[in-house]
Amino acid sequence: QVQLVESGGGLVQAGGSLRLSCAASGRTFSSYVMGWFRQAPGKEREFVAAISGTGRTTRYADSVTGRFTISRDNAKNTVSLQMNSLKPEDTAVYYCARGSSLYAAANEYPYWGQGTQVTVSS
Repeated sequence: QVQLVESGGGLVQAGGSLRLSCAASGRTFSSYVMGWFRQAPGKEREFVAAISGTGRTTRYADSVTGRFTISRDNAKNTVSLQMNSLKPEDTAVYYCARGSSLYAAANEYPYWGQGTQVTVSS
């Protein structure tokens, strides 16, 4: 059974920073792509960032490129999302997910965390 637990969400002013973390269970963490997605009220879940199993390759949504950084620590089974220069439009519930491809759509990720709320005030 794979469990993903996010933490680090909260309320921040525009221009501020937050760091999200996701702790994963299981012994084969480094074998899988990890992704971050977000869902704002009334909107579909959207891709934010993904990282390969080794951590050498990353991919970002255009809307966060240059502001967000995804990283992972395979020794600790964690993946993080450093979010800088936050904007009100970044407000959403953020989810981490385990998948198999950097280019997978949300519905191709079989395992998800429960989500953590990020609210950016203007």
